[in-house]
Formats: sequence, structure tokens, C-alpha cells
Amino acid sequence: MLSRQLARRVHLAAPRRWSHNPAAALKNLNSVTEEDLAHFAKILPESSILSTLAPSATPTSELEIYNNDWMNKYHGKSTTVLKPRTTQEVSEIVKWCNQRRIGIVPQGGNTGLVGGGVPVRDELILSLANMHKVRSFDDVSGILVADAGCILQSLSDYLAPHNHIVPLDLGAKGSCQIGGNVSTNAGGLRLLRYGSLHGSVLGLEVVLPDGTILDQLTSLRKDNTGYDLKQLFIGAEGTLGIVTGVSILSAPAPQASNNVMLALPKFENVLPLYKETKRQLSEILSAFEFMDRTVYDLGVKHGQGRALNPSEVEGAACFVLVETSGGKREHDEEKLNSLLESLMEADEPLINTGVLASSPAQFSALWAIREGLTEAVSKEGKAYKYDISVPLHKFKEVVDKTREHLREKGVLHDDAVKHVVGYGHVGDGNLHLNVVATAYTPEIEAALEPFVYELVASYKGSISAEHGIGVMKTHALQYSKSSTSIEWMKKIKGLFDPNGIMNPGKVLP
Repeated sequence: MLSRQLARRVHLAAPRRWSHNPAAALKNLNSVTEEDLAHFAKILPESSILSTLAPSATPTSELEIYNNDWMNKYHGKSTTVLKPRTTQEVSEIVKWCNQRRIGIVPQGGNTGLVGGGVPVRDELILSLANMHKVRSFDDVSGILVADAGCILQSLSDYLAPHNHIVPLDLGAKGSCQIGGNVSTNAGGLRLLRYGSLHGSVLGLEVVLPDGTILDQLTSLRKDNTGYDLKQLFIGAEGTLGIVTGVSILSAPAPQASNNVMLALPKFENVLPLYKETKRQLSEILSAFEFMDRTVYDLGVKHGQGRALNPSEVEGAACFVLVETSGGKREHDEEKLNSLLESLMEADEPLINTGVLASSPAQFSALWAIREGLTEAVSKEGKAYKYDISVPLHKFKEVVDKTREHLREKGVLHDDAVKHVVGYGHVGDGNLHLNVVATAYTPEIEAALEPFVYELVASYKGSISAEHGIGVMKTHALQYSKSSTSIEWMKKIKGLFDPNGIMNPGKVLP
């Protein structure tokens, strides 16, 4: 198990208080009426409208998958879900909603973790699920143009015969949509190798809050003609407009990929291991993922696989998954084997042991452990998830201090908080701090917040590394953004969406 020796508790400044009622953003907005539904019926076929209002009278139960997030933590009360098939249909819907002051929640695969994709109250849900066409692909430049509703895994499958890959990989790839990925600026498992979506997205098609279609769906690698407006929508979480089309630079598919799961005797070895791995693997290093012992054990417990035998796991404090991707198998395997030999033969080994994938099936199995951690944590209990950026050497300290704080608050026991775990992307300083409880309770939330945000701020970190702000973190934005930054974000929101209809109650306090 991870070392129980805890660093002394951090001394933080007096807590900054906040007050944020997401529903307040809806005070000037209207609910969908039967009159609105009649208008939508002129735009969409009956099969694209789900509503509990007459004349549709869809059972409320059929709207639950849209009104509730997958963690069952955030719950909306929308009466109506619209599923347009084209950008023009989206435009007509949004134009009407703007005139009628009806709030809109753009929804992709609803795989978010901060409540950004479900209503705060009864806003209209606009699902992009029916917009799932690949518009074009150039196998010379690698530029892919697709509808926003394309599922990430489907795009990967489309590109595979063309020997290209999407420069983004997530555990939710079988459900999440590329438009939602862009709107939340999703990071994922390939960021170390391919960078963020701010670099790989070349152009966007966006329906603005007044219904205007902003067509910036360029397939140019270079375009230095004034303001790069698309960047405003990457990570805006649907608060400035609805992304309906994406132009993205795909990457050549690696001709050889391999991975290895390593067991480490202590967390302090993670950073030296990362440095040595970067030095020896250089250009073929594509992922470096960290898991503490507790979360690894939860993965094994809940059927995500087992990388190492119980005897090999003994004495391990944490684990690292290393992936390589290159152009020549023999070259890559030589570099990886050389790294492993040097690690095992060192006078003071950084690792206890490890397992190297010997087949495509084992390669997938090792990744399944890492990608399945979110599911494993959810099976164990109700998870409070904090997606944060902090200095790499502080990963374990954040987990330990949070655990000790919860112990001092009297909520660290089997009937409240069962586990405090950490895992994440070492390559980009992103720690997933998960607090696993028997139930979501005000007592536990009060113990966690603002403590976690203040702790992150003390390291000059970010309260949201890749999941976004959604409704969960609006009140805590001040811990990562200055008052000047927040003021200008509000001005941008007011300029694009003066009526406040786009995903109200999200991102901004």
C-alpha cells in the first residue's frame, strides 16, 4: 500500500468564500412549451423529438439518460430533447430558442465528469447524436473533417484502413463524441505525444447563440489572418455556441506499438523513472501513466484485469504504464528492452518488476487496466472526482494530505469515505484525485471543498486539467483564474450570448 507516512498538513491562507447558484443563470429564461414543440416539429421529423409535453407525451423514463449524467450525480428536469441531423437544423432551433429565451444544453455522449452536459433545471437538451457523418478525409495531409456527433471510437475505426489515428484517446472513446471532446478540450492518454486539441484542431463549424452559422471549417495547416476565433470554442463547454463540425489533423498510425507495466517500491521513484524513460526512449515515448497501489487494487477487484501476479505486486507502492509508438518494431523493441535492462540492473533499481506486452491482446489488456480505473472506482462507491494539475513531485502529497484532512474531519471510515486514490498522466502533470465514498453527502463535500481547491492553489496548479468546469467547479474558478481573467471571460460570454441561453449555469460563476 502507499506509504502512510504523511507530510505535515499544509498551512493555507484563510478560505476564500464563494456563493454560486447555477439556477440563478436561468432566472430570465423560459421553459419549453407546447407552442415551442409545434415549431420544432416544423424543423425536425417526429423521430428526432423526445418530449413529455403534448402531443409527443414521451415517457419521462426515456429522457433519464439525457437528464442524468453517467455517474448519477447531476440531475436535470428537461421536458424536451431535440436530435437534429444537420447544421441548418441546429441553426433554426437555436434561432427560435434565442428569440423565445429558452436555455439550451448541447449534449454529446454525456460522458462528462463535471455536470456540463446535463440541464441545471429544465433547459432544452440539444443532442448531436444524429450528426455522425465523416465529411471528408485527405490521406496525404491527414486532415479529417467530421460532424460533431461522431463517436471517437468510430472515427478511429474509420481512420484505421488509412493508416492514421485520431490524436486523442480517452477511456470513454466508445461513447464520447468529437464535438464534446473539442468543447471540453479533452486531454486523455495521447496528449504527451500529440499535444492538446488547441493544436490539432484546424477548424470548427459553430452555430452561434443567435442561430448564425460560423463556418471556420478550414483544412489549412497555416492561416495567419487575424484572430483565431476557433480557439474560443475549444474548452468553452457549449457556453458560446454549439460545435457542429470539426476539422482535425490526424496522425500517421504507428507501425509498432508496445507497452510495459512497471511496479515501483515508492512514489519517489516515479520522477527519476520518467526522466530516464524520456532520455532512453525519446521520440517513441507516447504515454507515461501513473497509478497508486490502492486504485490498482480496485481495478483488479472490479474486473479490469491483472497486469502482475500477486507475488510480483507485493511490496509495490505504485505502478507506471509506459507506451511506445514508432515506425519500426525492431528499433523500438531494442530501445525498450535496453531501458528495462538498465532499470533492472541498476545498483539502486527504480522498479521492483514489470511485465512487457508480448502480443496485441496483452497490449490491450495492459491498457484496459488503466482505462478501466474510472469504471472500477465507480463500482466501488460514489466518487468525488478532482481533475487537477499540480507539479509532478506533489502527486502523492496531494493524495496524502487529502486523506489526512478527511481523517481529521472524521469522515474517513467505511460508512463515509472508503478510499482516497490518485492516478493520472505524468507526462502532462495531470492528477486524478478520487475520493470514494458510500454516498454523496453534504458532510463529505464540505470536508473536501474548498480544501482541495485551496491545496491546488497553494501549488499554483489548476482546478481542472482536462474535465472542464461544468456546473461542479463554477464556484471554484477563482482558485485558478484571476478576477481580471474572469471579468473578461464574462465579457466574451456577454458578447456572444447576450440572452444567456447557451448552457446556462456552466463555467462562469
